Amino acid sequence: MKYLITGSAGFIGFHLAKELLKNKKNKIYGLDNLDNYYSTKLKKKRVNILKKQGNFKFLKLDLSNIKEIKKLYRIDVDILFHLAAQAGVRYTVINPSKYIKSNIVGYYNLLNYIKKSKVKYIFYASSSSIYGDNKKYPVNEKMEAKPKNIYAFSKVSNENCSKLFSKIFGKKFIGLRFFTVYGEWGRPDMLIYKYLNFARKKRLFYVNNFGKDYRDFTYVGDVISMLKLLVKKRSKFKDHDIFNICSNKPIETKKIIQLLLQSFPGKVKYVKANKIEMLKTHGNNKKILAFTKFKRISDFEEKFFACINWFKKNKNLFN
Repeated sequence: MKYLITGSAGFIGFHLAKELLKNKKNKIYGLDNLDNYYSTKLKKKRVNILKKQGNFKFLKLDLSNIKEIKKLYRIDVDILFHLAAQAGVRYTVINPSKYIKSNIVGYYNLLNYIKKSKVKYIFYASSSSIYGDNKKYPVNEKMEAKPKNIYAFSKVSNENCSKLFSKIFGKKFIGLRFFTVYGEWGRPDMLIYKYLNFARKKRLFYVNNFGKDYRDFTYVGDVISMLKLLVKKRSKFKDHDIFNICSNKPIETKKIIQLLLQSFPGKVKYVKANKIEMLKTHGNNKKILAFTKFKRISDFEEKFFACINWFKKNKNLFN
């Protein structure tokens, strides 16, 4: 099987490529622009690990650049995972145009490649952010999108474009609404590793909404298992479908901070909520579990401490 994974130097893309490479019959094309939104040292380390496998080929390419994307037309794959994106909610205030360029223009350019290529199955990253703040939890795939920041808006745009393209060109598009994915090799701007990096540098760490936010933490190993099962059952898809990729086990931020302080002492300050971040993410995962028959959701505390241990051994990868 031939795969194209955009964002292969990123957190989820790296783990997915690493898992798929275990099957030597698979050929993986990994694409990434290696931008400096967070540590390029960490991204390059991930890519170097993947490059050690003979069935992996890396392409340094920016999807938002129409000239660069022409390089993709030489490649034909069976399955495409589009995981590349400008991530991060708070950064939308600093550089909103980057989300339009990377997440909307970049995806549109990729859709033109998809239209002309032989690829039949496209799995693309959406986000729990599209739900915004709701009165009813857990949120399910049929609920209305209520984006409250540019990042979430860009993901809603991706979903709408995918639905349209699937109807017009007969390709199967599967949207993956990722909730708060955590695990080894995670992003430095996410709660666990961001706190740990601040603590080691003795910097004050600000906790949004006085620690009263809730996040549906989902272990990256569980995510990859779900994605592999979706690929296995791909013949059963509608032209366009959406899945929440979540644990259905939200945890209060304050509890995470308490665990972090016990494991890696640092300085924290609780502050009031900002206007762009969601107060709660809590996904209904009945659809993904029923479709894939995936049963075992990892224990949060067990994997949390695995993250702590991984960070202690790899803190030099963080800026």
